[in-house]
Amino acid sequence: MGSERRERMKALGVRLRGLRAEAGLTGAVLAQRAGVGQPTVSKVENGRMVPSFDVLDRLSRALGLDDASAREVRDLLVAVEAATDARLASDDDGVAGAVLDDAVRSARLVQSFQCVVLPAMLQSAEYARHVFQSAPNPTPEAVGRAVAARVERQSALYESGREFVFVLTEAVLRTWPGSPALMLAQLDRLLAVESLSSVRLGVMPWRRAVPVLPRHGFTLCDQRAVVIETFTSEQLVADPAEVAAYGETFKRFERAAVFGGEVRELLLRVMQEFRDLGDAATP
Repeated sequence: MGSERRERMKALGVRLRGLRAEAGLTGAVLAQRAGVGQPTVSKVENGRMVPSFDVLDRLSRALGLDDASAREVRDLLVAVEAATDARLASDDDGVAGAVLDDAVRSARLVQSFQCVVLPAMLQSAEYARHVFQSAPNPTPEAVGRAVAARVERQSALYESGREFVFVLTEAVLRTWPGSPALMLAQLDRLLAVESLSSVRLGVMPWRRAVPVLPRHGFTLCDQRAVVIETFTSEQLVADPAEVAAYGETFKRFERAAVFGGEVRELLLRVMQEFRDLGDAATP
């Protein structure tokens, strides 16, 4: 863990401990009011644990923070997440993905745009394996851990109170790793996820001109931070002006996409094309 990240974790913990003291609460009482374990409060205050945004919001409510103070501690957490060391999104084995997965895990509203690779929350295990294997110098152990963590965090799609909006270019559906069979399974997963009440899945058809030329994928988390994805890394940005700009761009992509029955029809059409590819490859 980088020293900058440790310092920011300590700063968040010190501020929360000070706010608890001002409220006249013990750690045990705060934990009870927030509905979290007392060890969680202790570890966060001592800079030994990074809370999720959901846990931080619970602590803020239990402390009775006003809007300014709640925003202050949330900004401190965003700063911690942004300091994921110089490699930004890599673990010790060089496999990217931690920044995106951690930012998404506690966001109530996730808005993701992708122009080449499927959004992390929609990837099947085999598709995710190809994504992580394309990282610089991956190891089989690191790839296995990253795939397992990604699939586990996709359970958020089924949690109440969460909302996910995914917008893809049609190119995402046609840019495929592995084999046609892999993509058939992946597209079948998209059909299943599209039916969830917590999910809106849109695709920008190639027959429509794009409103803005896409340069890279990005994911907005509660419209407070955006994870910008590049070929080798991810960067979490919390500057309000930049987040707002990405929010407006996402709205333009969303307006250009088809949803509902039209997107299901498109997915079924692309699936048939992959079946034809698979049949053609069979001797």
